[in-house]
Amino acid sequence: MASALVRGARRFPPAMWGRGFAKVASGDDIVAAAPDVALQKARSWDEGVSSNFSTTPLNDLFQGKKVVIFGLPGAYTGVCSAQHVPSYQKNIDKFKAKGVNSVICVAVNDPYSMNAWAEKLQAKDAIEFYGDFDGKFHKSLELDIDLSAALLGPRSHRWSAYVEDGKIKALNVEKAPSEFKVSGAEVILDQI
Repeated sequence: MASALVRGARRFPPAMWGRGFAKVASGDDIVAAAPDVALQKARSWDEGVSSNFSTTPLNDLFQGKKVVIFGLPGAYTGVCSAQHVPSYQKNIDKFKAKGVNSVICVAVNDPYSMNAWAEKLQAKDAIEFYGDFDGKFHKSLELDIDLSAALLGPRSHRWSAYVEDGKIKALNVEKAPSEFKVSGAEVILDQI
């Protein structure tokens, strides 16, 4: 099984590059790296109200499971909608054949925007969508980036990871949010 930290090339101006590397790497425990962090499952407003605005602890997502998780700058944005999510959606059967329990998409968005976007992409049946409404998850992993120059504010780098029982086996981070070289489904499939 391959373990890797792969980086693409930069195209955004230096002010938007963010950190050189993430805080986490292959071998790290993703839950321990983001203690006390919970994500918000994509849902409608009414579902949010009826669930008492529940959140999902990271341990529930990763413990005892094989998970592919990918982060992206935001719902409804260009590369995210046209390339990143579709790459996972069209390869979902290949992930399942490799024993992956779930494929998760996470972005610094509220769960209601994530829900509407997942429905628009017709991807909700294949991929689990979660919001990181305050960016705490991405900040904990040092995968956050300030995209104010693009009028997006604090967001996530574009990245992907393969995680077994909470342990990161492979992590791929693009050098710029406009890049789509190392974080797509095809790359992570080869690392499982």
